[in-house]
Amino acid sequence: MCGAELELLPDGVQRVAAVLLASGHAHAPVMLDAAARTAQQAADALGVAVGQIAKSIVFRRQSDDAAVLVVTSGDRRVDEQKVAALVCLDGSRLGRADAAFVKSRTGFSIGGVPPLAHAAASVTLIDRSLFRFDDIWAAAGHPHGVFQLSPAQLQGLTGAPVVDVAVAVDETTLALLHAIGLVRQRAPAPGSVQSMVPEVASPCISVCRMGASSGLCEGCFRTGDEIAGWSSASQNGKRALWKLIEQRMHALESQIL
Repeated sequence: MCGAELELLPDGVQRVAAVLLASGHAHAPVMLDAAARTAQQAADALGVAVGQIAKSIVFRRQSDDAAVLVVTSGDRRVDEQKVAALVCLDGSRLGRADAAFVKSRTGFSIGGVPPLAHAAASVTLIDRSLFRFDDIWAAAGHPHGVFQLSPAQLQGLTGAPVVDVAVAVDETTLALLHAIGLVRQRAPAPGSVQSMVPEVASPCISVCRMGASSGLCEGCFRTGDEIAGWSSASQNGKRALWKLIEQRMHALESQIL
């Protein structure tokens, strides 16, 4: 990315881009058409699993008013007690940071806080859950800005330790989140039209088991009737069903995340 291209970016994204450029990072920030203030919004815009979004959670250490940044996977919740055990060695407590605190310490607004290029040094931790993926995406200083990297590159760019600070997830929930991620990878690209994509892909990931309580297949989140009618459905009908499947997956994620 050249100087002229940098000048066209919002100020916060320019700061992130400058750090990435100085570090020799291969992927410059990109600007999404729609704002991605949540991990789900970012995942939807990029067409990736929500777990591949490296979300930044900022806490306020009460003993010295320091900012504590936890970078974790978009499909995980941070366990505040685990974080406190690592960064509050004097027995002090952590508190959630409000918008003014986040802005003053990091130089960025909530919804666009990157893991680097902060106005002042933050105590930073990287959650191990991100290392399930080869590629992840992080905020780039603006609700529309993101950049691609690997978990190892995130560690290298920040110098932060890799720790386990996510809320424990049971095996059933992990399997559900994994299935959602695989199904999303098969979803039609946003804005795709029939002339460009002649055949809408099936959401099936070869896990053919109907959930007893939901009545949905655990490998595609369709009902039995929807599965039976897929092959005879029109392309528009398949796209409409994909929208319904996404709504179902989003509702399931909202219940567990």
